[in-house]
Amino acid sequence: MSSLQPVRGTHDLLPDESRRHRRVEEIAFSAARRYGFGEIMTPIFEFTDVFARTLGETSDVVTKEMYTFSDRSGESITLRPEGTAGVARAFISGGLAQSLPLKLFYRGPMFRHERPQKGRLRQFHQVGVELLGVESPLADVEVIALAWRVLSELGLASKVRLEINTLGDAESRETYRNTLVAYLSEFREALSEDSRNRLERNPLRILDSKDEGDRRIVENAPLMNDSLSPAAREFFAQVTDGLHALGIPFVLNSRLVRGLDYYCHTAFEFTTTELGAQGTVLAGGRYDELIATMGGVRTPGIGWAAGVERLSMLVGDIPDTVRPISVIPMGDAVAAMVVAERLRRMGCNVEMGFSGNMKKRMARANKVNARFAVILGEEESARKAVTIRDLDTSTQDEVPLAQLEEHLGRLL
Repeated sequence: MSSLQPVRGTHDLLPDESRRHRRVEEIAFSAARRYGFGEIMTPIFEFTDVFARTLGETSDVVTKEMYTFSDRSGESITLRPEGTAGVARAFISGGLAQSLPLKLFYRGPMFRHERPQKGRLRQFHQVGVELLGVESPLADVEVIALAWRVLSELGLASKVRLEINTLGDAESRETYRNTLVAYLSEFREALSEDSRNRLERNPLRILDSKDEGDRRIVENAPLMNDSLSPAAREFFAQVTDGLHALGIPFVLNSRLVRGLDYYCHTAFEFTTTELGAQGTVLAGGRYDELIATMGGVRTPGIGWAAGVERLSMLVGDIPDTVRPISVIPMGDAVAAMVVAERLRRMGCNVEMGFSGNMKKRMARANKVNARFAVILGEEESARKAVTIRDLDTSTQDEVPLAQLEEHLGRLL
């Protein structure tokens, strides 16, 4: 039989790593609930048009990274590369416009065909939030505050930096677009092929280019701040004032952009220097025109997404705080299994010692960091009792089976 390996860019999450992932997700969801967010679960695949419309036909995700295939009906289907598009589609198809404002939290696997590297896989996981239906800059402040709360409760506040910028309103972006195109047109021949294609259709995406030649040109490009309307300046001032009021530290990054036309006003990223080139761990922004672009009614929105893999790498090892009880049958195994089920019904995690002599089974109990061992040998069975050994102190007591739950309840 040939040796089977996981597909390149995928990764098995074994228990230790899975525990880190789960902790990231649980802390994010717990914080989101405190901010009034409910969980939404969208399918992991959608009609391709859902992403082509929202991410832009010239984006790297659409042109190079999506996993797209035709199903048996000939429909073009795509594994989701990100979460916002599916949430927006659900908002439209579910007729949720009457339920605004909506606060939604999501989590789960995403898929992008890109070069695998540290912290970046082809199947990866994200947690994210979307706040729909609120025009006020206070919504931006709240969404960023939730991101800061999640990172703080993961113990990462000292490892990340919040970078923030404004993309302005429609008037500001039109002014800036014209200014940017005029500047970049002088370097048309020096731009990469991708950037030349984007120059007329979506010039803001050039600011995100990874091509070194493009980056040198962009270094001296005009800034969005110089094109802001008075209303856009006031909106951003309320966002930054709100962050100051909440004590959330940030730095202004005038080069931070979101290249799609429906993005506006606030754009932000939490970055770190501890993961090499993969410095962004959480990113978001306001997208007031997204749902209208997809065919729905104009609905303001703001959200963020965070990579679970990158966050779990920053968090590091997380000990399992729930210690099991090890049930060790040295006589009647069925009777021991009945004891194990009684303990599980009272809420205990139970590890069953299936085989081996007493020494090996106790070694297994210590390996899984059990708090107590419940030993059921032939002598204990005859007396309708068990021996409960405290594995931290090495003390033990014989306890009648009828009093098992009561006794362990006091110890726990």
